[in-house]
Amino acid sequence: MSGWDEGAVFYSDQAQFPQGDPAAADITRHSALRKFKEFLRGFTGPTGDFPYRESLVHNRDHVTVAIEDLDAFDAELADRIRKAPADYLPLFETAGSEVLASLRSKVAGETGEMEEPVTGDVQIFLSSKENCVSMRSIGADYMSKLVKIAGIAIAASRVKAKATHVTLLCKNCRSVRTVPCRPGLGGAIVPRSCDHVPQPGEEPCPLDPWIAVPDKSKYVDLQTLKLQENPEDVPTGELPRNVLLSVDRHLVQTIVPGTRLTVVGIYSVFQASGTNNQKGAVGVKQPYIRIVGLEQSRDDNTNGPSHFTLDEEMEFKEFAQRPDAYAKICSMIGPSIYGHGDVKKAIACLLFGGSKKRLPDGVRLRGDIHALLLGDPSTAKSQFLKFVEKTAPIAVYTSGKGSSAAGLTASVTRDSNSREFYLEGGAMVLADGGVVCIDEFDKMRPEDRVAIHEAMEQQTISIAKAGITTVLNSRTSVLAAANPISGRYDDLKTAQDNIDLQTTILSRFDLIFIVKDVRMYEQDKRIANHIIKVHASGAATQANKNTNANEGENWLKRYVEYCRNTCRPRLSEKAAEMLQNKYVEIRQKMRQQSHETGRAAAIPITVRQLEAIIRLSESLAKMRLTSVATPEHIEEAFRLFNVSTVDAARSGINEHLNLSPEIANEIKQAEAQIKRRMGIGSHISERRLLDELNRMGMNESIVRRALVIMHQRDEVEYKRERHVIVRKA
Repeated sequence: MSGWDEGAVFYSDQAQFPQGDPAAADITRHSALRKFKEFLRGFTGPTGDFPYRESLVHNRDHVTVAIEDLDAFDAELADRIRKAPADYLPLFETAGSEVLASLRSKVAGETGEMEEPVTGDVQIFLSSKENCVSMRSIGADYMSKLVKIAGIAIAASRVKAKATHVTLLCKNCRSVRTVPCRPGLGGAIVPRSCDHVPQPGEEPCPLDPWIAVPDKSKYVDLQTLKLQENPEDVPTGELPRNVLLSVDRHLVQTIVPGTRLTVVGIYSVFQASGTNNQKGAVGVKQPYIRIVGLEQSRDDNTNGPSHFTLDEEMEFKEFAQRPDAYAKICSMIGPSIYGHGDVKKAIACLLFGGSKKRLPDGVRLRGDIHALLLGDPSTAKSQFLKFVEKTAPIAVYTSGKGSSAAGLTASVTRDSNSREFYLEGGAMVLADGGVVCIDEFDKMRPEDRVAIHEAMEQQTISIAKAGITTVLNSRTSVLAAANPISGRYDDLKTAQDNIDLQTTILSRFDLIFIVKDVRMYEQDKRIANHIIKVHASGAATQANKNTNANEGENWLKRYVEYCRNTCRPRLSEKAAEMLQNKYVEIRQKMRQQSHETGRAAAIPITVRQLEAIIRLSESLAKMRLTSVATPEHIEEAFRLFNVSTVDAARSGINEHLNLSPEIANEIKQAEAQIKRRMGIGSHISERRLLDELNRMGMNESIVRRALVIMHQRDEVEYKRERHVIVRKA
């Protein structure tokens, strides 16, 4: 019977606490309010200050309280907050308002007399350092208790007004009554009858006489969010779960889709309005979480707070000091794939990434590296993509044919219950801070491919649909795989003719690898031997349940995550000078080459390529956990860039200008026949022209070469996706 000698007026508070809960009797409403006020006013931090009192003075409308601090002050009170937050949080907020009123000095009123200042409501946010609960494990046991979960916000509704107190008017006697509303998505309980006593001769009030008066009711802002499991937490083969969240007052409009969140809230239920198939099921309710505190992941660490043990950190630092660390990491990339050493090195650079930079004028420079694998079928392109999906800390895998612009960026959908539009993030938004793997990149529709231009360079996605205008973050690396226009890579064509992608999208890729299926006896023998060994050892591994490969993948995943979170290298002065000289030298060579040949280079080295080399050298430094990128890193970055993008541009007919006299003569004859067949300004189908010249005894490859050379000289032009040829003057 604690509380009888408090010197207070006692009353029955049956409305606040259920009768069946014996623990609630230990802390009465009055003593809980008094303890909350003592906590806010008198809790001292580790340095001897009063954090919550100062916070209330500076922020008069909200204060964030750590449950650990409340635990240290009064463990019983913290336990009540955890087990019955809906009962005790309103008391906490009332205590906050009263403490704020006592902290503020009196102000002069209209008459000149000193009056008490008017203070509004104070919103209490809760934060906790406890481990998050899995979204799949939340059930009926957690009902009306405090829970902490993590995930990605995939949808956000528009802001609505939620009544806190509804004013009711009796239709008969015009008497007014105010009824409180349940917080969150709950409604108000309207009484069935009016308590007005009729006078003699007066008509009594009927049943259900109340009508709501919206103008005289009190409201707060309310927004609903949809939180989805983090992709790395979803079991293989399962669909990701999502849960409805409701935020109110100062938490409204703080979250955009794609943000990674850790939320503390009350697990509650509401009666959904659109459940037509459950009309008779009164006891069946929809669960949701009413948020009382949330924490966003930081910009520089988009994967949220990661915890590494001291042993792990020591192991990672020791590994980074090894001279063969770079080679060891590259050998862990796709261990079942034979060869492709440079591709593996490029994928290692892509996983670690460069350093993000924010300039004083607010401009962001991306640190993410984009790579494109273009080549023949069965050259392990999709295997690389699948490996990156498993190894990257955050990754989303998608196929080009099954991906639309809305699925990659963001879509606006209509809620079935409220009939209002809300925003839902796509693959590039969900992979914020990670890698997006896009297979069959060439099979995507051009209008869908254009949608990711902004996401690749500016790292944002702008939306202006159905009255919703917003900008979402999309700080992702893109690893794409594509086939050439004719299925296989044709050396008789230039790089532009083989790659059926626009220059605008190609220039955004830092590295473009052309992966060819070269038919060489020795190499074919080694590849066949390797594949047979992989199949044989794979069956043996499954039988022995050997987990070494899995351990290697998990170790690499943790190492990548550690390097991305802790290391942000910059160029050293020596490396910057070397890079500047190399860049100027390459530009000079290209200018000289274009003067000699009278033709512009297939791929100009521009500032975008210079930035790509800087990012590559930073990622190479990040693998070794060094804070400075050295000239050795610049050399390796230039080598990777030369064997990928520069070689891709040079491949094809541009390198076969030293033709034999016979072939050169045949090409000239084909050009003459094409000019005779097509007048200036006329157009013809490419297929028809090839068939006609073929019937005249000309080789198709010679005619194609002649067309390519004429196209380079700007004598012919391709139209309608290269199906129609137009003769120019």
